[in-house]
Amino acid sequence: MMTSYKIALLPGDGIGPECMDATRIVLDAMVKAIDGLDLTFTSHHAGAQLYRETGETLPAAVLEDCLAADAVLLSAIGLPDVRSPDGTEVQPTMMVGLRRALKVHSAIRPVKLYPNAPCVLKDTGPGIDFIVIRENLEGLFASFGGGSRVADEVVTDTMVITRKGTSQVSDFAFRLAQRRNGRPSDGKKMVTCVDKANVFRSMAFFRDVFMDVAEKYPDIDSNAVYVDAMSLYMVQNPWDFDVLVMENQFGDILSDLGAGLVGGLGLGPSAEIGEEHGLFQPSHGTAPQLAGKNVANPLATILSASMMLDWLGDKHDNKICLDAAVTLENAVAKLLEQGEVRTPDIGGSSSTTDVANSVAKLVLESLS
Repeated sequence: MMTSYKIALLPGDGIGPECMDATRIVLDAMVKAIDGLDLTFTSHHAGAQLYRETGETLPAAVLEDCLAADAVLLSAIGLPDVRSPDGTEVQPTMMVGLRRALKVHSAIRPVKLYPNAPCVLKDTGPGIDFIVIRENLEGLFASFGGGSRVADEVVTDTMVITRKGTSQVSDFAFRLAQRRNGRPSDGKKMVTCVDKANVFRSMAFFRDVFMDVAEKYPDIDSNAVYVDAMSLYMVQNPWDFDVLVMENQFGDILSDLGAGLVGGLGLGPSAEIGEEHGLFQPSHGTAPQLAGKNVANPLATILSASMMLDWLGDKHDNKICLDAAVTLENAVAKLLEQGEVRTPDIGGSSSTTDVANSVAKLVLESLS
């Protein structure tokens, strides 16, 4: 069993470095306190500020280190005023390139309401705890850097759905459902395909492949819901869902809707998983207007680190990492429940560093 893991860190732009520093406070405390948790870190400049200085967002040597690492932990990347010659932001080019190089086919966005976290819903029923999984390399995003344009008259982008890509993300969704406790309403383990199969051939094919994969998992319930209906159900009865799987663009949209239900993007972690590599990052942007003020919420990055530990533990059958992931998430949950230390975005006045130190303290208390 592998016991030592090399983590490549990409602090990024805007509030990214502050959130990464905060996450390091917590992870360094855990490495010191937990016997057998052996993580080493290498940190690299990448992103919009580097592009401004050098004309590169992701140097070859940095990408090489990401590919050689056991996991990549990335904070926010991109700045609105740093753009390519064609006028587009440089962030998508870097992120799509990194995803393609790492071959991370499944993007996971947990939608979990922690006790005492802010929620826009008056009634949260039996609780909110579901996962949005988006296919990460195909769908409408396959047209990134491609598409076609005829002068200033016609522009097209193409939806790409393959059996392999859809099978991979569907299989991942069912395997994840096996590890979970089911939907909050009744504990049923269930994977829901979200599509527009009544209109588009590509989406009908996505559903067909999903159903083929579902047959391999008779222990997990499966169903399908149209994406427009799902945007309604996520608000009206989010407790009826466990794992949702969908095409790239649909997942991009619904995952942010999910974050809005459970406290905002400052509490939204994410993971992007492939057969060999894992990339972990908060779901929020760089918020350059907050950079350097020590007020950004680091919990999304810290929770992404918890997802990283869980993935390393699952991939390498390492109970130390699995337990550390639970310890870290529980510490964040307890911090939110106590409600005394929280950043301005969720109704408090604490600093980024205050939050990090408090999470680290709660981790150490739970271990003692």
